[in-house]
Amino acid sequence: MGEHEHVLEDGTIIKHSHSHTHTQTKAVLNRMARLIGHLESTKKMIEDGRDCSEVLIQLSAVDAAIKAVGRIILKDHIEHCIVDAIKDGDEQAIIELNKAIDQFIK
Repeated sequence: MGEHEHVLEDGTIIKHSHSHTHTQTKAVLNRMARLIGHLESTKKMIEDGRDCSEVLIQLSAVDAAIKAVGRIILKDHIEHCIVDAIKDGDEQAIIELNKAIDQFIK
C-alpha cells in the first residue's frame, strides 16, 4: 500500500504508509483462477442449454468459493493490516474494515 492520508474529526491530517505483508496472496490468486474457470464452465453450461438444476448447483458452488476467498482475504487483512494499523493508532483503518465487513456479510 502506498502513502495515504486520513483527516481526523478535528481536521488534523495524518499521512503515512503501510508496508503490509499479506501471506495469503498466492493462495487467493490460485483460488481466484480456479473460481474464474468454474464460472466460465458454468457459463458454458448455460450456453449449451444444460438442465437448470445443474446450473443452479454450479452457481451455488461458485458462490461458496467466492465467500471462501473473501474470508481468506478478511483474515489476512485482520492479521496484518489491522494489527499494523492498531500499532500505528490508525483508527480510520478500523472504520474502513467495519464498512468492508458490512458489505461482505450482506
